[in-house]
Amino acid sequence: MKRRHWLQSGLPWLAAAWWGVPAWAGPTGSTIAARFGKLPPPERVRRVFAAGAPAGVLLAALAPDKLVGWPLQLSDAARGLLGAPLQGLPFVGRLAGRGSTVPMETLVQLQPDLILDSGTADATYISAARRVTEQTGLPCVLVHGRLADHAAQLREVGELLGVAERGERLAAYADATLALAAQVRASVPLAERPRVYFGRSADGLETGLDGSINLEVLDFAGGRNVAATAGKGSLTRVSMEQILGWDPEVIVTQDPAFARRALSDPLWQSLTAVRKRRVHCAPSLPFGWLDGPPGVNRLIGVHWLVQLLHPAHPAVRALEPLPVAVQRFYRLFYGADLSPKAVAALLEGAA
Repeated sequence: MKRRHWLQSGLPWLAAAWWGVPAWAGPTGSTIAARFGKLPPPERVRRVFAAGAPAGVLLAALAPDKLVGWPLQLSDAARGLLGAPLQGLPFVGRLAGRGSTVPMETLVQLQPDLILDSGTADATYISAARRVTEQTGLPCVLVHGRLADHAAQLREVGELLGVAERGERLAAYADATLALAAQVRASVPLAERPRVYFGRSADGLETGLDGSINLEVLDFAGGRNVAATAGKGSLTRVSMEQILGWDPEVIVTQDPAFARRALSDPLWQSLTAVRKRRVHCAPSLPFGWLDGPPGVNRLIGVHWLVQLLHPAHPAVRALEPLPVAVQRFYRLFYGADLSPKAVAALLEGAA
């Protein structure tokens, strides 16, 4: 939306007051990539708009009572795996990602005290955050959202939102998870790590290249992304010929339809992963364990995948049983008390 539109709209003062607003970036080591506008003090932050799905999950975990609404559509099944404050929140749309679904006028009418975005923090996203503040007068914060950032991210955003104590509790969980993954990686040479293909979509032919935020959980859990040999980048479509050439030892997905297809389609039968029945479907409710979105929801996915790839590792064998870990994570991050039956259904892909 251009400045001229705002000058012609009923909110001309917003464009005039905020056009050209300077950026503020966090100090070295901070997860704050950029900050625009004047932030309210933490005790006065009561309503926060999540610009995209990763920010939505982050806010849901840190301050469910402050989240204005969901930036992504949630199914009834997904809502059923969330705590009461989160189940009834409306879908309000997103600002970040592939196409904004929120008109700036609607955003202003929602009257958030703060707009938060999380994830990729390149020049494009920083510029988009700046424009939002310029066009609405609302303060906007963009934080880095790689897996390695999550502990610091939870602490910093927790302080911004006035929930520092909760942020510290969640960050401690993230610290322990990342430390576990680091311990496994440090003791398993790269050449000995399983070669993994992450198949996205029902046909399994979408995946991520080297450096893709959508696939970084593979590297963290001590696997090797076979598609990394195709170059650096983000998500991409690949051919069956490429997958046959890579011949992964393990296939993971979040799409049950693809998991079934990989195990039954003759085109996939020659792959080592399929012959050895090492095709695994990670849970995706209420949010993906491996991706979808690439946010703090992936921390439980690290637990799941590291146990899958390195079951005999001493650090992995010392972990609590996965169903117990799932119950603890869902209670801590989503405020949901799952019954053993619900956990079993989730792990079986039937939730």
